[in-house]
Amino acid sequence: MLLIRGSSLTGFSPLVTAHGGDPEALLELARIDPGDVGQRDRFVSLRNAIAAVEDAAAVLNVTDFGRQLALRQSIDILGPVGVAARTAATVADAFVIVDNYMSAYSPGIATRISEHQDPALGRFEFDFLLNPPPPQAQAIELALGVTLRVLHLYLGTTYRPVAVHLPHPALGAKIDYRRYFGCPPHFNEPTAGFSVRVTDLQRPLSHDVLAHQVALNYLSSTKGQHSRGLADTLRSVIRQLLPTGNLTADLAARQFGLHPKTLQRRLAAENTTFAELVDQSRRDTAQRLLLTTDLSLHQICAQLGYSEQSVLTRSCKRWFNTTPTAFRNALLGPGEEGRHTRGDHPLIPGAQDSGEYV
Repeated sequence: MLLIRGSSLTGFSPLVTAHGGDPEALLELARIDPGDVGQRDRFVSLRNAIAAVEDAAAVLNVTDFGRQLALRQSIDILGPVGVAARTAATVADAFVIVDNYMSAYSPGIATRISEHQDPALGRFEFDFLLNPPPPQAQAIELALGVTLRVLHLYLGTTYRPVAVHLPHPALGAKIDYRRYFGCPPHFNEPTAGFSVRVTDLQRPLSHDVLAHQVALNYLSSTKGQHSRGLADTLRSVIRQLLPTGNLTADLAARQFGLHPKTLQRRLAAENTTFAELVDQSRRDTAQRLLLTTDLSLHQICAQLGYSEQSVLTRSCKRWFNTTPTAFRNALLGPGEEGRHTRGDHPLIPGAQDSGEYV
């Protein structure tokens, strides 16, 4: 079971109460002990924490619940990872620390700074490493909102990213996203994150050498306790590379500085292969795009790295025992927008919860 610190739900109960809801009932629905909420020294199931945010938004009918909850949080929810990051030398160094030690906050989250097609820009991206992935749009917007607050801590409250990227459709008015994030939003993207200027990443921070070293020493001493496997991390890289149509084991291995044979050997030790991970990632992405977006099948093919729609059709028959259109229509009625909640699709194996939320 992948865990996350209880501090990830800081502010949850007051926000639910402010909207007239019962926080304890929602936490019980998500199987979370209220005593763990907001506590940095306690861990809860990552799936259950995501479920709590998703359920609260649905029950309270608050489409921006995740973004609202982010306003009640700060870098402090990361505990020692946050201390090490905010005392780093530069913004880029801070993000490297978050990437290297995120497992101390949650081994179920992967972060990275990746190259942008514009050399003047960089991309900060993150993924929840849950397989199969649960509905998580609200949780993604919560994480994006907290990341924005961290950027404001580093670069000032007037700072505006170049763009925000969301892997789901808009949950409300698109203009609200622009007001909230201060930059153009891009929906139905392969991964969640921000486009930022390289010059901003190079800006210095208020470097506290002593506090920084103490935090790093602590994180280094505990890093192995919450580490994540190569397969989980590789899934996030695969999702990023799928739309390029240039996804090979050699290319994936280079992302980790490994020889392809070494990559395959380490994956075999985790009882999987590169081909299996690619297929799982394509299946999960296809399921998400078919059920939560109105993208055309041609657009979905592009997101999956397929050159022909017939390949998508064959894959869907193998994954879901039906065609992509039939899979989408099995849930949607006339005029519906393709949003669903966990456990309600008859064609998704294991959709009726089957122990997924524990």
